Order: sequence, then C-alpha cells, then structure tokens
Amino acid sequence: MSHHDHDHDHEHEHEHDDDVELTDAEAQAEAERLVRKELALSQIRQYGDPVLRMRAEEVEAFDEELQHLTERMLQLMHDADGVGLAATQVGILRRFFVCTLDEEDHVLVNPVVTPVGDEAETEPEGCLSLGTLRVPVERSLRVRVEAKDATGAPVALELEGYPARVVLHELDHLDGTLMLDRTDPESRREALGALRPRLVLS
Repeated sequence: MSHHDHDHDHEHEHEHDDDVELTDAEAQAEAERLVRKELALSQIRQYGDPVLRMRAEEVEAFDEELQHLTERMLQLMHDADGVGLAATQVGILRRFFVCTLDEEDHVLVNPVVTPVGDEAETEPEGCLSLGTLRVPVERSLRVRVEAKDATGAPVALELEGYPARVVLHELDHLDGTLMLDRTDPESRREALGALRPRLVLS
C-alpha cells in the first residue's frame, strides 16, 4: 500500500514551501531518495503482472531465508514510500506481508484477520503496484489480527482506522485481490482507463 493516501495533510503543510531553496546537502539527499524510490518500485510487480492475481500459499518454514526476505521487503517498502508490501508484490507466492502501523514496522506471516463489529468506512487507497492511482475503498473500521512474525512467534493485534485498512489491503494481495476489485464501478472504469495506456507501453 502506498503512503501518499495518508499524507495529504502533510503535503498541504509544504505547499507554501515551494520558494524555499534547498541547501546542496538537502538537494543531494532528496535526489538520492528519489533514486532509491525508483529503484525500489522497479523491483515491485506492477499491474498486469499475473502473479498479482495468484493466491499465496501458507508459510511452513520459519527460517533464515524468510527473515532475509522480510528484511529486504521492509527496506523496499520504505524506499518506495509505502506502508505495506505483500510477498506476492515481489513475486513470492507465500502468505506474508510487511507493513508500518502507527510508525512501527511489522512482519505478519500466515495472517488471519477478523472484522470487529459491523462499522466500515470508505477512504481513498493507493498501491505500490498501481503507480499513483488512488480509488475509494470501503473497509471494516476495526479488525483483529492473528499471525506469526518472521521467527514463528505469535502476533496478536487489535487495529482501528488506517492501520486496519493497511492490513486488509495487504491481506487482499495474498488472495490475488486488488483495490480495483473493491472500489465502486465508476472509479474502477476510470482507473482501468488510466491503466490501459501503461499496459500497452509495457
């Protein structure tokens, strides 16, 4: 899941800073950040890749390979300015994802997510596999998460609001479901229209 759908207030804070000159060091750091972002996005599977429509299999081995994979995915997620990244988005058909919830990184393996209550809300979502596209998606407001971490230790979380949305978005990826499947028909048509030129070019 991409970060910009949660950053709109933060972006507004900087709208009046356009005339402020960056120092050479700041400009260099920003250029390096953008290069890292482009490199990270080039390693994340994009819309049209068939692996994004495949269902991931349960993880059985909690070994060094899994720990290395999750560490690499956390780095990719941060470099790409994301808040969530599922294994299927890097071509691995196993049931785990990484995410940042309330500024804390998590690795959730074989996650089971249960809605708590009937309350839901609709908010715009973005996705690291769908470029800058954003569409409105209705999600449960509260969820309970049971999973394992990369070492196999149990994880239990109670989430509400944006963190719940992040987890539900990533869980969808593990089932081959994209946010386009959960948006309203008009938003889906507009999104597919925007994506078609990209598919032709690729």
